[in-house]
Amino acid sequence: MDVPAGGRSARSNVNPMSEHNGTSAQIAYFAGGCFWGLERYFQNVDGVTDTTVGYTQSKVESPTYEQVCSGATDAAETVQVTFDPSQVSLRTLALLFLEVIDPFSVDRQGEDTGRQYRTGMFYTDDAQKSVYIAALEQLVDRQPQRPAVLVEPLRNFYPAEARHQDYLINNPGGYCHVPIAAIANVKRRQKYVERIWDLTLEQFAVTQNAATERPFVNEYDEEFEPGIYVDIVSGEPLFSSRDKFDSGCGWPAFSKPLSGSLLTEHEDHRIPGRDRIEVRTAETQIHLGHVFEDGPADRGGLRYCMNSAALRFVPRSRMEAEGYGDWIPAVDGDDTGASES
Repeated sequence: MDVPAGGRSARSNVNPMSEHNGTSAQIAYFAGGCFWGLERYFQNVDGVTDTTVGYTQSKVESPTYEQVCSGATDAAETVQVTFDPSQVSLRTLALLFLEVIDPFSVDRQGEDTGRQYRTGMFYTDDAQKSVYIAALEQLVDRQPQRPAVLVEPLRNFYPAEARHQDYLINNPGGYCHVPIAAIANVKRRQKYVERIWDLTLEQFAVTQNAATERPFVNEYDEEFEPGIYVDIVSGEPLFSSRDKFDSGCGWPAFSKPLSGSLLTEHEDHRIPGRDRIEVRTAETQIHLGHVFEDGPADRGGLRYCMNSAALRFVPRSRMEAEGYGDWIPAVDGDDTGASES
């Protein structure tokens, strides 16, 4: 990245707590490649009250952008994130960060290469350190590689030149290595990211990486008790046992969802010679499975072939107690109410 010259403040701020807008805010420091895009990403997170881009771990006091790019300072481009912990947790911020960077790339993010683009979560106390290490442990569980993300005590932070602050707000078409879709979706993602990372390894692989569980030995293939099947992440009702049938495919199959608005469909060309239609949830955007046109003709002809790992079954006998009482008619046969809501 490159921009015209300009002025900046030379202050250093390493205080993990601050008073912001009358609230007791906390501060975290994330290095994830070019700080323009990462700052814009965090600015869209609910509960983030302020951001400042700058340089951390510098061997030179108050370095300039040109000095950092030369490699003489060993500084890392970093975003200082001020947040309200009553609205967003540090763990949520750390997980969102790990999702939007390449955590296994050394000194490179997107098209940017160099020591200043290394990744890191720089802590100001032992509590922050514990959160960051726990997040990396979960990452390794899901992707058994050695992360390149550094977890180090913050030594210093120097705000970057004024021309770098809020860069993508001031230059909407400017360079950004962070996907625009991720920036646009982060508010929704933050609502579910902790629950998603707490899924079992199989549930995570299916819902996040569109993996397919083994046929015939998954949890709900042979489950035909009355009840509803809900999103494993959000708990939103998706399917009724009344629409479930034994397709012989080895996975739970349904003739229709409780409402078409609950799902989204996407072309899937991953398998050569076998184009499919992938099904995801509209709200959490998790992968459920695929829909085919070989279902029972008397039920509409569709077969929603779902992964058990993406669902949770709530028996009819437990629906009222678990807050799904309004959906009982969709199970019992009179679905003119809740199933259309």
